Amino acid sequence: MQYLVSVIAEHANHFGTPEESAAIDVFNERLQADGNWVFAGGLAAPSASTVIDNRDGEPVFTDGPFVETKEFLAGFWVFEAADLDAALKLAADGSKACNRKIEVRPFL
Repeated sequence: MQYLVSVIAEHANHFGTPEESAAIDVFNERLQADGNWVFAGGLAAPSASTVIDNRDGEPVFTDGPFVETKEFLAGFWVFEAADLDAALKLAADGSKACNRKIEVRPFL
């Protein structure tokens, strides 16, 4: 089963220390070696986002994040894991590696 593992940040100007980046690289290598790796990526600051609403026939483009909030999605992993318990264990290691809170959600 696959899980979306969201990395939650609280400061738009903090994209990680060199030590955090190195720990993430080690964690990513472990995910790949153990067969849990599907995909991962870091995201630009919320200020770089554009919201598009095309529900009423004409698209409306709005600069900035969908919601104004202290916390935001800074990056993500997609894990392959046998079950939720295995995914949560991996996510706990990911949280430690990137020094951020993590949210785990199974794909439907």
